[in-house]
Amino acid sequence: MPTPILMPALSPTMEVGTLAKWLVKEGDSVQSGDVIAEIETDKATMEVEAVDEGTVGKLLVSEGTADVPVNEPIALLLAEGEDKSALEGAAATAKAGAPKAEAPKAEKADAPAAEAPAPAPQKAANGAAAPQSEASGGRVLASPLARRLAAEAGLDLGAIAGTGPHGRIVKRDVEEAEASGTGKAAAPAAKAAPAAAPAAPKPGAAPALGGGMSDDQIRATFEAGTYEELPHDGMRKTIARRLVESKQTVPHFYLSLDVELDALLKLRADLNASAPKDKDGKPAYRLSVNDFVIKAMALALKQVPMANATFTSTARLLHKDVDVGVAVAIPDGLITPVIRKANSKTLSVISNEMKDLAKRARDKKLQPAEYQGGTTAVSNLGMFGIRDFAAVINPPHSSILAVGAGSERAVVKDGALAIATVMSVTLSVDHRAVDGALGAEVLAAFKGLVENPMRLLV
Repeated sequence: MPTPILMPALSPTMEVGTLAKWLVKEGDSVQSGDVIAEIETDKATMEVEAVDEGTVGKLLVSEGTADVPVNEPIALLLAEGEDKSALEGAAATAKAGAPKAEAPKAEKADAPAAEAPAPAPQKAANGAAAPQSEASGGRVLASPLARRLAAEAGLDLGAIAGTGPHGRIVKRDVEEAEASGTGKAAAPAAKAAPAAAPAAPKPGAAPALGGGMSDDQIRATFEAGTYEELPHDGMRKTIARRLVESKQTVPHFYLSLDVELDALLKLRADLNASAPKDKDGKPAYRLSVNDFVIKAMALALKQVPMANATFTSTARLLHKDVDVGVAVAIPDGLITPVIRKANSKTLSVISNEMKDLAKRARDKKLQPAEYQGGTTAVSNLGMFGIRDFAAVINPPHSSILAVGAGSERAVVKDGALAIATVMSVTLSVDHRAVDGALGAEVLAAFKGLVENPMRLLV
């Protein structure tokens, strides 16, 4: 019996993945440990190794297939002595035997049933789909624009034959029905009962991403052809879900202040100028302002250990070290690789580690352990000229520092005006884990470290 190769769970939260690339073809022999495919999760592209040895009998999932469920068979492996005749019916058997996610149980006996799929459209003599009756409660297939035009013209979609794909009613069908006088909605026999008030959302349930509007309602507000649809990939879905969860469940509060950078900039220039060089003349490190910010944030939380916490429903987790996530923009997304134990690492180590993580993040080559967890985060938009902003906390973090651009500003020193390079920062804090005064202590400690940057070296 052929052995199925299953879509692996590459992280604890992974439910589906994209089969980006096969590194083997049918007929190839593989040994345990051989890399056979590249799988894209919502955050990274990872290599998958064969667990068993044998010959690749059949690739069940083609390259580029998205949303393949975890534990779904993606290939069949023939054992020694088996030939292709053993593959007959094996694919269906493998899929039937694959572990399935448990269906959610109904919470209430009177919960509404799921909407039934529309029946396959029947073809009329002219090639158009026959009108789709709504009497049975089935959903009529129609484009958002067609629905809006039909509603404005008082037409019954159930009485209109669709000529679009799979019998879908499109704009021209509604226009033809209106011109011919067909499809008029029947007058109601009696006044309709008032619609029931919408059910209150369940605690913790996420609202519709369109602010309560359905996808069809959102699309209907725009003219067809005036926009292009870009389907959500796994990363965009994850970003949307996690940010909605964060703003719904984490009570944010915000603390802002200005930090003078002149001493830090001078120290940075001196350290970069004195960096040792290898035989090719390449410096061992090149520090950025963000490297100093990461180190200062880590040391500030070490100075205020009660703020280096994670909230759970039963306790606060007080962390011994400070793992700092750093937001990195990647094509059409965002990922937050983590500098582990940043409080105990030198600036040069932080700098080189951050450069490596950022590069592999953009190449989608990070391992889950490199972007999961962390106790706080830094998001820097200063390179875009942004002066100040407030960032959204990424659980399980309890804080995130938003860093703006450093710029020359007028300041008052000893009662007189002076010019200084000033950077605005805003700390977003989870009020469940960290109170206002505690958050203010963290930001004050951060300011002291940045304005006296020699403290970052000892």
